[in-house]
Amino acid sequence: DSARNGFSFKGIKDYLECYRSGKLTPSQVAKNIIAMLEDCDKSTPPLRAIVQWDQEQIMQMAEASTARYRNKCTLSCLDGIPVCLKEEFKVVPYHHRVGTVYLGTQPETEDATVAKKLREAGAIIIGVSNMHELGTGTTGCNPNRYHKIPRNPYNPNHFTGGSSSGSAAAVAAGLCPVAIGTDGGGSVRIPASFCGVVGLKGTFGRISCHGSLPLSYSTVSVGPICTSVTDAAIVYSILAEPDLLYPYGLKQPKATLSDMCAPDLKGLKLGVDWTFFKACDAEILSACEKAVKHLQSLGASVVEVSLPEMEEARVAHVICILSEMRDFLQPDFNKHFHEMNLETRASLALASQFTALDYIKANRQRTRSMRFLQEIFSTVNCILTPAVPCTAPRIYESDLLTGSSDMSFTVRSMRFMQLGNFTGIPGLVVPIGYSTAGLPISLQVMAKWWDEAVLLRIGLKLEQFRDQTKKPSIYYDILA
Repeated sequence: DSARNGFSFKGIKDYLECYRSGKLTPSQVAKNIIAMLEDCDKSTPPLRAIVQWDQEQIMQMAEASTARYRNKCTLSCLDGIPVCLKEEFKVVPYHHRVGTVYLGTQPETEDATVAKKLREAGAIIIGVSNMHELGTGTTGCNPNRYHKIPRNPYNPNHFTGGSSSGSAAAVAAGLCPVAIGTDGGGSVRIPASFCGVVGLKGTFGRISCHGSLPLSYSTVSVGPICTSVTDAAIVYSILAEPDLLYPYGLKQPKATLSDMCAPDLKGLKLGVDWTFFKACDAEILSACEKAVKHLQSLGASVVEVSLPEMEEARVAHVICILSEMRDFLQPDFNKHFHEMNLETRASLALASQFTALDYIKANRQRTRSMRFLQEIFSTVNCILTPAVPCTAPRIYESDLLTGSSDMSFTVRSMRFMQLGNFTGIPGLVVPIGYSTAGLPISLQVMAKWWDEAVLLRIGLKLEQFRDQTKKPSIYYDILA
C-alpha cells in the first residue's frame, strides 16, 4: 500500500474497503456501472470498451454478493469486484463472437474456465469486451457493426492497442479494476501499455485457455489487465492452476507469490540486451533507462546479456502464430471471407503462403530460442525491455470505415513481445510515465517459465518509479 497524492486508479482494495465499511454495497456499485455503460455508448465518440452487457445479469451477481457481505460469508477478495472478459472467451449468456459478425449466432450456454473461476470467486462480470477481429492485429481497430473502434481513455483520438483492446480500455476508463485478455503476440501487454495500466501474460499453460477460441494453440497465454501490480497478483493467484480441460498446463508447479513484498530488490540480477533495448523511440528509451536505474537503486544489479537470433525468433513467431490461425480458421476463410474485415482477410491470405517446411523450421528455431533462454536465466532473474517501441497510434477517419492495415506498425509494436509468446515465458508490463503528448509509456519484465512471482516483485517496485499517475481524459469513478 502506498499513499499517493493526486489521481490514482480505484483498485480491488478500494472496492473492498467500501463494501466492508458499508459505505457502498455491490448492488449500488452495479447500478453505477450500468449507468456508466449507458453513458459510454452515448458519448462522442463512444468508448466501445464493453460490447455486450446485460443489466439483469449484472444485478443478479451484485445482489448475491451484497447478501454475502451482509452475512459475512464472502467467497474471495474478488467478491463483488467488477470484471470483464475479452470476447474471445465464452461467457454465459453472451454471444461468443470473437470480434466477428458471423461467429456466436446463439447466446453461450457454457462458461470458459476463467469465467467460471471468476464467478466462483464472487466477481461481478459486467460484460464482454471489444477485441481486434479474431485477434489478428495490434491496434484494436475493428470497424464492423457489432464492435466499432474502442477509444484510448488517455486520448480518444488514439488506438487502445490490441487484440485485448476493450479489456485495457475498460480498466483505464475505470469501468472495472480487472479485465481478462489473451496474448499470442502481445495482445494483453500492448493494449495495457498503450492504455497506461498493468498487463500480465502468464507462462504458456499457466492459466487455462479452455473455452476461448483456440486461434493459435502454441503461442497464446491468458492474463489479467489491472490498475495495479497488486491487483494483477490477486487475480493471477485465483486463476493460475491446472485445469483438466486444458492439457497444456497440467504439469505446472504451484503458483506462488513468494518474496513479492520484499522491502528491496537485493540479490536480483536484471538482464538487459542494450542493443535490443534501444530499438525504440527516444522518449520511450529515456523513460525506460531511468526506470532501470530506479530498480538498481533498490539493490538489484543490471547484467548485460545477449539475446541471440532475435530476428530469426521474430520471423519464426510470425510463421507459427499465423500458420496455426490459418489452420484453425480455414473453414471460416472459405465460408465467411466476405464478412471478415479487410485486414483479417489480408493477414489470413498472407498466412496461406507459409509451407509445412516453414512451420517445421520455425519450431526448430523455437527449441533453439528456449535453449538460449535457459542459459540466460541461469545467470539472471529476469530480462528487461521497453514494452512497446512507440506510444499509441492515431486513429484516422478512414480507419472508422474500412479499418486499418499497417504491417510495419504491427511488426514494430510486437518487437519486445514476441519472445515471450514464442518461448512461453511470462511477461509483465508496468506503466512508468508519459510522452510529451500525454500518452502512456511502459517497461516490460520477463522471467523464466513459471516464475511470475519475481515479475510481480519487480513490478511492485517499478510502480514506485512513476511520480504521478495522470488521470485519463475518459474516466468513470464508480465509487464516487
